[in-house]
Amino acid sequence: MKIVTLLGGSVLLAISFGSLAATDKALVPAQDALNILQPGEVSFKRDVQPILIDYCVSCHHPSPSSKGYAKSGLDLTSYESLMKGTKFGKVVIPGDSEASTFTKLLTGTNRGLKMPMGLNAGGTLDRQYILTLRKWVKQGAKNN
Repeated sequence: MKIVTLLGGSVLLAISFGSLAATDKALVPAQDALNILQPGEVSFKRDVQPILIDYCVSCHHPSPSSKGYAKSGLDLTSYESLMKGTKFGKVVIPGDSEASTFTKLLTGTNRGLKMPMGLNAGGTLDRQYILTLRKWVKQGAKNN
């Protein structure tokens, strides 16, 4: 009887460790998010530009069919055009991600507008991308 109890207890223990391992994996941030949280410089070319190309340039490039460009004049096809801003003024304030319209639009804190428009049900970029863009602005929005 003791052997059956010990054996049954061992099986339950093994099963519970297996489920804890699966739970722990769900709580671990994505590797991209971990990289953002680490100290180090965010690169425009390596980190920022790919996000802009994948999620923003389709609406913000100089073309008559580009809705975002037509409304704001914001061209996100290059560092220089991003830093130029919109027909309403600059959108990036290097060193100040809280005051930059660029990062406010990503979080929906600029008059309720949230970019990129219609991206998904939440209407926003993945958190790791927002953190990357905010960190880049906070670090001085360098062309690196």
